[in-house]
Amino acid sequence: MTRKAELARNLESVQARIAAACDRAGRSADEVSLIVVTKTYPAADVKTLFELGVRDVGENRHQEAVAKFEELQPTYSELRWHFLGGLQTNKAAAVVKYADLVHSLDRFKLAQALNRAAEAAGRKISCLVQVDFDTTNAARAGLPATEVLGFVEQVAAQLANIEVAGLMTVAPLGAEPAPAFDGLQRLGAELADLVPTATILSAGMSDDFETAISYGATHLRVGRLVLGQRL
Repeated sequence: MTRKAELARNLESVQARIAAACDRAGRSADEVSLIVVTKTYPAADVKTLFELGVRDVGENRHQEAVAKFEELQPTYSELRWHFLGGLQTNKAAAVVKYADLVHSLDRFKLAQALNRAAEAAGRKISCLVQVDFDTTNAARAGLPATEVLGFVEQVAAQLANIEVAGLMTVAPLGAEPAPAFDGLQRLGAELADLVPTATILSAGMSDDFETAISYGATHLRVGRLVLGQRL
């Protein structure tokens, strides 16, 4: 089987599961965007995914992401690049040059760095606030849910080049994901009252995206089920 045939088969399987999960949840599949997480895989796979209709790809590490972005421009300019991983403030300016959406905004210092970089680039940068629902692990990235709305208000009041587009979470490892996704959905409704354009809920990966769909996820981050087991 060729790599393109393998990816096509895997992609079709994931899309069918998304459609079925949306049907069970009484939602339209058009409400859900699939972000194929291409970290550790070559630009050749991104090209193949593009040929198969994928337009949203996700990366966790800046150096890898920018190398692929530069290799694929301008031919694949329709790709939307999602930066998913933890982001150091000193990498903010570099990420702003290619990222369409940053999923991992979790502190004001990072917001300030992204804002400065976006202003210098003459653009606004869309970001999701990463929320952490695992209160047992202080090392995890993300803001506690209780701090999110105040953080968004601070960003909106002080940083004109940041657009908060919604929320992101990673379900706690080894735990049932539903409580975290339920919390994200509830918090997202509160955020939308505060910022009506902040409607994105980025939740769900290869092992739990169907559960995320049942709790209103609008963006799914799926890698392994499309690209295969990472080395």
